[in-house]
Amino acid sequence: MKRVVITGMGVISPLGNDVHTFWKHLTEGKSGISPIDSFDVSGSKTKIAGTVRDFDAEERWGRKEARRLDRFSQFALAAAEQALESSGIQLDQIDRERLGVYVGSGIGGITTLIDNVHTLNERGARKVSPSLVPMMISNAAAAQISIRLGALGPSLSPVTACSIGNTSIGEAFNAIRNDDADIMFAGGAEAAITNLSLASFGNAHALSARNEDPAAASRPFDADRDGFVMSEGAGILVLESLESAIGRNAPILCEVLGYGASSDAYHMVASHPEGTGAYLAMKNALKKANVSAEDIDVVSAHATSTKAGDLSETLAIKTLFGELAYDIPVTANKSMLGHMLGAAGGVEAIALTESLRHGIIPPTINLQHPDSACDLDYVADGPRQQSLTIGLSNSFGFGGHNSAIVLKKYE
Repeated sequence: MKRVVITGMGVISPLGNDVHTFWKHLTEGKSGISPIDSFDVSGSKTKIAGTVRDFDAEERWGRKEARRLDRFSQFALAAAEQALESSGIQLDQIDRERLGVYVGSGIGGITTLIDNVHTLNERGARKVSPSLVPMMISNAAAAQISIRLGALGPSLSPVTACSIGNTSIGEAFNAIRNDDADIMFAGGAEAAITNLSLASFGNAHALSARNEDPAAASRPFDADRDGFVMSEGAGILVLESLESAIGRNAPILCEVLGYGASSDAYHMVASHPEGTGAYLAMKNALKKANVSAEDIDVVSAHATSTKAGDLSETLAIKTLFGELAYDIPVTANKSMLGHMLGAAGGVEAIALTESLRHGIIPPTINLQHPDSACDLDYVADGPRQQSLTIGLSNSFGFGGHNSAIVLKKYE
């Protein structure tokens, strides 16, 4: 089996639109949650979100091109362009039949869909955009990246809800290991902050309504947590066979060791109360990586700041690691980022890569009154410097989709 490494990364997020800014703010414990000001939220219970700021698609690609892309595809393409640049890949010097793209989105172009429903109702069928379908479908981001790169290899848009990022990375890892490709762009993108989404999640009592203090709203493992905070953005990584990376003298950022997936087979929106599926995904990832529980130095938790979800993941970690669970730092990026849905796994994989490279674990902010049932080391006292070699990153989604990846500092 081929070894697989990460040679490029790109991020669009509420904490910054490049990896350096994102990582700086993450390790500083800065919150990216703020009041929603892009549309009227006076009728919504939740009026806050993790909004991407200072992103101008028209400035990047021109008005005509930008208008052909839904916001989630804009984020994905911008992150992919960053990843391409950081990887040093010269597209005219590689075999593009061996270049693939695995990038997914949980909700796809919902803004485009809503806009066109309004147009249909107010102005009639003839005014609906002919670009509606290619803009809204969830595979649009993967397709747009493939077109931009001229990537002729395998292309896939996994839809596993909020575990998409890890699913994409894991399946891309498998594609390279199985010799179906040399280089894969992998990750997820999302831009689903709309009144409709806020209404639906809000009526399901899933969202935090801590509108008066946005920065404190996302609080994984805290006894006072009252739901997740919607967020948006994209995280794209370049995965490459070690042979290919060495052959072109690429910057090797990290190694991908393993990937595990599972299903709760329990409920459409509720986590398994005992964390069974989460445990199985982590166990399978460690098995594929050929590492033991003792080898894991840090866990990047899914940790959305919901009562049931955080407890379920804590129980899964305890089941997997036993007494060791109390000695392994667990960090929750969503305390600062909010929940980026289909983009979360890709962005959090970038964060874990940077953790392993720099020996810094980002903090879990807002953990002021720990839930007595969530009693692990969640790095609540600020960023932590320590020697790190191997990390585990979790992503779970509606429908019981679970995925976990194991990354290792490249040596």
